[in-house]
Amino acid sequence: MTYRKYNNLTGWLLALLAFVIYFRSMERTASFWDCGEFLACAYKLEVGHSPGAPLFMLLQRLFALLAGPEAWLGKPSTRAAFAINTLSVLASALTILFLFWSITRLCRKIISPAATPDRRQTPMILAAGIIGALAYTFSDTFWFSAVEAEVYATSSFFTALVFWAALKWEAIADEPHADRWLLLIAYLVGISIGVHLLNLLTIPAIAMVWYFRRKKTSRRGLLLALAGGCLLLGIVQFGVIQYLPILASSCELFFVNSLGLPFHSGALFFVLLLTAALVAALFYFRKKGWYLLHIAVLCLVFILIGFSSYIVPIIRSSANTPVDVNNPDNVISLVPYVQREQYVHPPLLYGQDFDSPVTGVKEGKPFYYAQQDAQGHRYVPAGARNTYTYEEGTQRFFPRIWDNFEPGHQAFYRRYLGLDKEEAPTAKDNLSFFFGYQMNWMWWRYFMWNYAGRQNDAEGQGEARNGNWISGIPFLDYPRTGNIDLMSDPWKHNAARNELYCLPLLLGLAGMIWHFRRQGKDAFIVLLLFFFTGIAIALYLNMSPLQPRERDYAFAGCTYAFAIWIGMGTLALAQLTGKALPRFSLPLAFTLCLLTVPLLMLNEEWDDHNRSGKSLAQATARNTLLSCAPNAILFTQGDNDTYPLWYLQEVEGVRPDVRVVIMELLNADWYIDQLRYKLNEADALPMVWRREDYMGDAGNYIPYYRHPQLPEERFFDLYEVCSFIGKPENKLRNQTGAPTSYLPSKNFSLPLPPGTKQVPPVLPGSSDRLYFSISGNGVQKKELAVMNILAANAHAGWKRPVYFNGSYPNKEDVLGLMPYLRMEGIVYRLAPFTAADYNATARQVSNIDVEKSLYCFSSLYRYGGAERNDVYFDEKNRVMLMAYRINSVELAERLTAMNRREDAIKLLDKMEHNITAAAYPHDELSVFMAEAYYRAGARTKAAQLALLLATQLRQDMVWINNMDSERQESMAYDLQRDHALLQRLAAAARASGDEDTARRLQGGAAEPLPQLHYQPGTPDTQR
Repeated sequence: MTYRKYNNLTGWLLALLAFVIYFRSMERTASFWDCGEFLACAYKLEVGHSPGAPLFMLLQRLFALLAGPEAWLGKPSTRAAFAINTLSVLASALTILFLFWSITRLCRKIISPAATPDRRQTPMILAAGIIGALAYTFSDTFWFSAVEAEVYATSSFFTALVFWAALKWEAIADEPHADRWLLLIAYLVGISIGVHLLNLLTIPAIAMVWYFRRKKTSRRGLLLALAGGCLLLGIVQFGVIQYLPILASSCELFFVNSLGLPFHSGALFFVLLLTAALVAALFYFRKKGWYLLHIAVLCLVFILIGFSSYIVPIIRSSANTPVDVNNPDNVISLVPYVQREQYVHPPLLYGQDFDSPVTGVKEGKPFYYAQQDAQGHRYVPAGARNTYTYEEGTQRFFPRIWDNFEPGHQAFYRRYLGLDKEEAPTAKDNLSFFFGYQMNWMWWRYFMWNYAGRQNDAEGQGEARNGNWISGIPFLDYPRTGNIDLMSDPWKHNAARNELYCLPLLLGLAGMIWHFRRQGKDAFIVLLLFFFTGIAIALYLNMSPLQPRERDYAFAGCTYAFAIWIGMGTLALAQLTGKALPRFSLPLAFTLCLLTVPLLMLNEEWDDHNRSGKSLAQATARNTLLSCAPNAILFTQGDNDTYPLWYLQEVEGVRPDVRVVIMELLNADWYIDQLRYKLNEADALPMVWRREDYMGDAGNYIPYYRHPQLPEERFFDLYEVCSFIGKPENKLRNQTGAPTSYLPSKNFSLPLPPGTKQVPPVLPGSSDRLYFSISGNGVQKKELAVMNILAANAHAGWKRPVYFNGSYPNKEDVLGLMPYLRMEGIVYRLAPFTAADYNATARQVSNIDVEKSLYCFSSLYRYGGAERNDVYFDEKNRVMLMAYRINSVELAERLTAMNRREDAIKLLDKMEHNITAAAYPHDELSVFMAEAYYRAGARTKAAQLALLLATQLRQDMVWINNMDSERQESMAYDLQRDHALLQRLAAAARASGDEDTARRLQGGAAEPLPQLHYQPGTPDTQR
């Protein structure tokens, strides 16, 4: 068998192995974060969040057809998610295939550059490819994306394919028609834009492949080639992706508004003009014999052909699909969609610090929305995207501590840098944050997760407890994490604790050194790929602190590049052992590398990457929707609260009558506009305001103005207030003389449905209304939108029940409505509270529908695998499980207060059975569960749980006390919390008469505790 056949066969076998591993560990339904949105958008070809992924959506739709006849017709399907997730599995397996072929190609250039590898050389090349490909197969970041419906697996496939194609062109560059591979690369780059932009970062490395192959190397030429690669990246990133749509939108605006032509006429003219210009350039350059310019224009043409997948969002948005984010139904609205203008754009080279005083507002470029009425069709100016100006001398070059929008971020900067409240940051502080946080914590840590080891799955911000990289080597780990083996059991035995002993890292470093010594040019190309897909991303993103999730997926490209060197490390080790054992050096090196790198990684990573038994996102969405009454309005917040709901409604067809309203999007006029028409079986939402009251900048912020003729303490009907705000005659003049709407009061009321009473009444003699107040001095557009919806719904007789998702009681009090949010399982219905809900002594309300909540927790809800002991749930999944524990404990306390102790104990037992300690280990929140058991009279169960928690708390205190003094000081709050929780548990035990347990709970930290095996639901003889 020839080398080529060995190479091809081995590559396909590795791809098959990767496919089996990923398929076996794949999540069978929707996952959290963006996966639910991608599934919903793919199934019915809808429009996802900016900047979109139209090609990825089309590929997902193609795989959805494998789910069967229901999917072919777009009917509800429970199998579609499984089929679509398989796309990521297949793309990931093919990534491994092309990685293997890239490694063997690079190694072949070193080992057998001029001839076909012989029998001695072939095993060496294949061994390097196998080790490198398997190391990446089992790497933490890549495996995570390989088993869910996200873009990153497919994006990695395009990265691997493009880099392999560049090496393929290099191998045959002197053959006739070899440059057709360059056109293929250009096309792949173009279509990859419709998946994710990370693939563009291969361009500088590909430019160097071309330079080293076609030009004589010199220092000047090297710098020019590197600059040229960066320029090409900029041309595609800014010229093609951003400025071409901008030019098209300018043409469209002129044709429609100035010439009175139909919508899309200007965009169509621009496309025809651009096509004609490109064709003319091709003919001209060919006629002149300017080959490089001719091939460059051809490459641009193929990039544009690939980029044309962005026509899909325009077409589908024009159909007003149920999910239609940003509504990019024309080229004018496509520009902000592609440019992600709704997100905060951090400054890159020059900008503010987090404490730079704002001096004013600089008017930015205007934006428009399409309007068609009796007066004709046109694009109406709706405002401008303004930016702030800052006090002179408070901005700097290379700003890294820039986020002055979030108070929490500003506080983090000061805490991280050790700055006092009024102390201004210096250039040293700016660089300290850059190197210490952005480069170390937000890049190097992620890289080390993959090839050194990981502490646990908890998202961290630099503290010793959460998310550090570890190796398993004490002297490397303990200075940052303390003695991990002294941590409490849930932390010590966290499934994401993966100790790789830095072996993959060391092997990769050996391979990098070997590569630079043997073939410096190729090593420099791999280094460029590593830099641009790692460090350069960190520079470009300029991440602020306290991200909502770990961002390691953004750096999967650099771990891919390093895997090439891991493979080459096998040859470096073989060379090292060859001096002593020349005949056995390769088998020995290969076996040693296989055992200590890929197989070690597989053994460590499997338990925290196997998602085959988990369906929590689907279950939580189902539970949420089924908790709502028919034709309900459900306010949600955040990705994990919303995207699974979209998936369940759009793909599985569950409760399409519930209208999901995303609070975070209510600041966007296009989203409010979409609430005005029916989606699926959910009717349009009632609103008080007119379209002109919220489009563009209208209603962005409505300040409160204390009217001298109105009593400050008076409550006004919310419908009247919303109507008042929208009327032109009620506006005041601001400092510039422009008319401005205002709130005449901070106190509002809503009528209750007919026949409903508020008991006890909030105001004396008034039991037929809800009364609430806002706390600030004005409302943003999203709050005003909620006010308009509630006011119109109440005015129409409360035909639509109103719900808020389970995150609200733990996040923010929306418009002061908290007392009227009645718990119904894990959702909260806007409803009056009863006398049983009101604690007159504490003047507090705990609004609960006892019977419905008990039915939900006991009979209706599914728990997505949390009832098992063999399913892994990471931190973000455990956060979603938290609501079940918190709400069930609150319900159990109410049942106990109602003298329904048996029901309370059964409920707590049920929740312990449905959410096992293996799925979600008991933490400080379980203190409330122990208290609930005590109050219900289940002393044995309460004592078991309390002693289990006490063991964990004491382990935590021992771990902290074992650290150095600086670390101990930083964790002083944790020690105080642990001590307070122990005292609270002891107080609960003593209050229930369990004096023995109370004494054991209050014993010293060194006091031995019995080994407990807590089993919920066991008979309790001490009730």
